[in-house]
Order: sequence, then structure tokens, then C-alpha cells
Amino acid sequence: MFCYQCQETAGNKGCTKIGVCGKNEDVANLQDLLIYTTKGLAGLVVKKGKACAKVYDRISNNLFITITNANFDESAILDAIKKTMAFKEKIMGKIGTEGLSDVEKYLSYDDEELKRKAIEVGVLNIINEDQRSLVELVTYGLKGMAAYNHHANVLGFRNEEVDFFIAKALAKTTHKDKEVGDLIDLVIKTGEHGVMAMALLEMANTETYGNPEITEVDFSAGKNPGILISGHDLHDMKMLLEQTKGTGIDVYTHSEMLPANYYPEFKKYDNFHGNYGNAWWKQNEEFEKFNGPILMTTNCIVPPKKNNTYLDRMFTTSNAGFPGANHIEADENGYKDFSAIIEMAKSCQAPENLEDIKVVGGFAHNQVLALADKVIEEVNSGNIRKFVVMAGCDGRSSKRNYYTDFAQSLPKDTVILTAGCAKYRYNKLGLGDINGIPRVLDAGQCNDSYSLVQIALALKDAFGLDDVNDLPIEYNIAWYEQKAVIVLLALLSLGVKNIHLGPTLPAFLSPTVVDFLVENFNIAGNTTVEEDLEKMIG
Repeated sequence: MFCYQCQETAGNKGCTKIGVCGKNEDVANLQDLLIYTTKGLAGLVVKKGKACAKVYDRISNNLFITITNANFDESAILDAIKKTMAFKEKIMGKIGTEGLSDVEKYLSYDDEELKRKAIEVGVLNIINEDQRSLVELVTYGLKGMAAYNHHANVLGFRNEEVDFFIAKALAKTTHKDKEVGDLIDLVIKTGEHGVMAMALLEMANTETYGNPEITEVDFSAGKNPGILISGHDLHDMKMLLEQTKGTGIDVYTHSEMLPANYYPEFKKYDNFHGNYGNAWWKQNEEFEKFNGPILMTTNCIVPPKKNNTYLDRMFTTSNAGFPGANHIEADENGYKDFSAIIEMAKSCQAPENLEDIKVVGGFAHNQVLALADKVIEEVNSGNIRKFVVMAGCDGRSSKRNYYTDFAQSLPKDTVILTAGCAKYRYNKLGLGDINGIPRVLDAGQCNDSYSLVQIALALKDAFGLDDVNDLPIEYNIAWYEQKAVIVLLALLSLGVKNIHLGPTLPAFLSPTVVDFLVENFNIAGNTTVEEDLEKMIG
């Protein structure tokens, strides 16, 4: 195996025996084969000029499956490979005349043969380091874009330009005559379409659940048995809340699901208790203490340790998967029956209390823009000197203590704009407010980084500036996996410069590609808190 798509990759070079994430060699190689077959399917879509929604969904779901910490289930990945190969055969007219929903029954592939093939199609097949770097940068960006696209699609929102671009970009990465200049253009195009995907998802979420509101979220445990929902999928959250009404079971969010507490639609449910726990990487300890069942809706699964007992209480759904966990599929209408989770919860003890604290969030751009006049007044009066975007991901590395130290060291006339699970490094520090404006403004999930972009663009217009880089905004972004990659590419496509990216620069960026990003966008890695504060705040 060889994998270097996440920030924690071994030695910041690549995992070659087992992933730091916990995936084994077979799973890693089969994920490579799934990407390989997906690129083949994408090439056929491009030749045909279009595809139906089921084909586009297959492409997005395949990309989503291979995101870090999403799916560790070898059988699920093999199934996705077989379905993708069957779709290819169908498009080429080699099998049947029935609809695509039935196509998998025509073909069967030997699992061992697929595993042998998987060894041959890994990342290192591209010999030229710069070409490989740019191909992987595009591919990882597309993985993040596909995840956001999937969440919008399940809510009935679709942008066919985004769908087709994902296929077209995947196909372009397979061209034998890959020119570095063309690949750089493709990187920026990927960022542009990432903006479109995030805008689509924001529209899907807000039109379905309302605009996020400023909300104080309870992090303490209640007295009733509970179900903990983690990941990112708000559609699953809605179905779970609806099915648990009147059952005596409380529902808690975890990690990136925290922002569900900000949406008006979810506040209608009396059994929605609040949030439990912290960022994804602490789940071994926190899931053990929750006592009830856990529903993993997307990525951010940490393999249970040998002394953990919660695997039989863990459920996965959609593109998430883990061996030994119960998996819940949607029916043909997208409905999921969570009765097994609910029945299990009834026999469980209430969660063990982790902390008695309340945290304020819900500062998506609609809410912040409602405060625009006050924000502008505080900037013009000198009470707010700078905004610092500290969005992105959290992770296990001790180097990430940097972000807590940085937040604590910021002058009291600065405001943090955040989104994603990076917020857990500083959202409980009690940093206070500036004349009623909290110094930590949480916009929501990682995909809600789009809200931060909207805030920046609105402030640019409000201050009469021509360039977003002239705003009093600094960017100190933490990354971990591929959804952070598409956020980065989206920012670059909008012309945002001077981004600090850490805790380490991606291992998949070659020196030449790093030089390009530095020269054209002034991207920089982290140094020390003191040095970076001096550069950004002065």
C-alpha cells in the first residue's frame, strides 16, 4: 500500500504497511482500485457527454467512500467496485437492456482477482513527482467536493454542472500526456466548482432546515437513554429525530454534527438534548462513556481499541462502514429505518456526564450579515483590529496544541471566524466578546467554510474594497482530510492569498507545487505561535 492523502500520514511521507487512520493494506489497495474504476466510468461519461443521476451518484459515492476515516469495510468497497464496473459495462452496451438499478445482477467478479488487480493501480504509478502531486491534489479535492455534493443530492438538490465536472476532472487526470500547466489549471477549476458545490449544499441545508441561528448548546448529559449521531449528514439527523419522537430516547450530536443544534428545524424536537463530546479523534474514550448506540453517518470513524466495548453499539450508514458495525441502508426512496438503533437505546443506561458547559454557535453568514452594521462600526472604531479565519479540521497530533495556544495568544481586539471540528481547540476557552460580538464566531461544519467566504466578500463590498485580500482578515487554517483540501482550493480559486496551512503542509505536494503555491498565493506553513502572530497581527 501507499497512501498520503491525510495530514497524519506516517512521517509526513506516506503510509506503507498500515494507515495511521487504521485501514489495513487490503482496504487501502481496494480504495485505490475503486478510484481507478471510477475514473474509467468518468471517462465513459465524458465521451457520452452526459449521464443519469444514478451514474453521477455512483461516482460521488465512490469518491466519498475513499475519504480518510469513512469506510474500513472491505466487503463494502468490493461491492462498490463491482457496481462501478457493471455501470461501465452497461454504458458500453455489453450487458442487458434493463435499467442501471438492476445492472449489478449481470456481472460477478472474483474478490481475490480484484485484490490482485488492486495492487497494480496505486498512487505511485505516476512516475513524475510533479504530475503525481497535481493529479492527487485534484483527486483529493474532488473527494471533498463529492462529499458535499452527496449531502446536497440526498436533500433533492443537484447541480449538473458540478456532477459533470467531477467526471470530467477525474477523466483528465488519466490522460497520458498530462502537462503540469494544464494540471494547475485543473486545480483552480476544481476550486471554482468546489465553491459551487458548497453553495449548493448551503442552499439545500437552509431551504430544508432554515438559516442557522445564534444558539447556546448544552454539552452536559441528560437522565434518559440516548443515541449519539456523528459525522456530517443532516438528513440522517432529521430522520433519527423524527423516529425517536415520544420514545423516551434523547438524541445527541457529536463532533461535526454539533452545528445541527443551530438549525430551527431541529429545535422543534423535545428529545434533541444537545451535544456530547468533542472532536472526532477522542471518540474511543467518549463513545465508551456514552453507553448508548452511536450512528456514524459519514467519515471520522476511529477504529475501536481492543479494550473498547462499543463496537456492537456502533451503526454506520450511507458511505461509512466498519467491520463488525451494524450497517443501515436507505430504501429506494432514501428512507432509513432506525428502529434497531432505537430498540437498542431503550435497553441502555443514560450517558455518563463528560462536562457541564454551554457553548454558543450559529454564526453562519446570514446571521453575521444581520450584524454587519455593528461589525463595521466596531472595525471602524478600532475595537476590532483583525478577523482570523481558524477553520478546518482537528486531529490527534500534539502539534495541534499550536491552535489552542494561538487562539489564547491573540490580542483581545481580534475575532476568530471558524468552521469545522478545528473549533474544538478553542471554542471552550471563554475568550469573551467585543461589545457583544463573541470573539469566536462558529459558522458550522467544514462545508460551512463557504459561509466564511460569503462573510469576507460581503465585508469587502461594505468597506468599498476592490480585493478581498485588502480586508483585515488573516487565514490560519488547520487541515486533516480531503474536505479541507476542497475548501483550500475554493479559497485559492477566489483569489484569497496569504493562507497559513498546518500543522504540516500536505505530503502529496511536491517541492515544485509548493513553490507554485507560495509564489502565486503566498501560502505558508506554521512556525511558532509568536512568529505567526507577528506575521499576521503585527
